[in-house]
Amino acid sequence: MSESPIGLNLGAPVPDFEITTYEPTEKGFGTFSLADQKEKGRWTVLFFYRADFTFV
Repeated sequence: MSESPIGLNLGAPVPDFEITTYEPTEKGFGTFSLADQKEKGRWTVLFFYRADFTFV
C-alpha cells in the first residue's frame, strides 16, 4: 500500500474509495465503492479493525 493514511475526525465526510471485498454468497471476491453506495442512496457503516489480516 503506497498511499499514506488520511486522518479523519468524527463526523467528517469520508472520501470516496473502492476496495476489494469477499462475497460469501458468491464464494469469490468483488468490489465495494463508496461513491456507488452514495449514488444509490444507501446508508453505509464503516468500521476498521487494525492489524487483523483475517476475513470479518
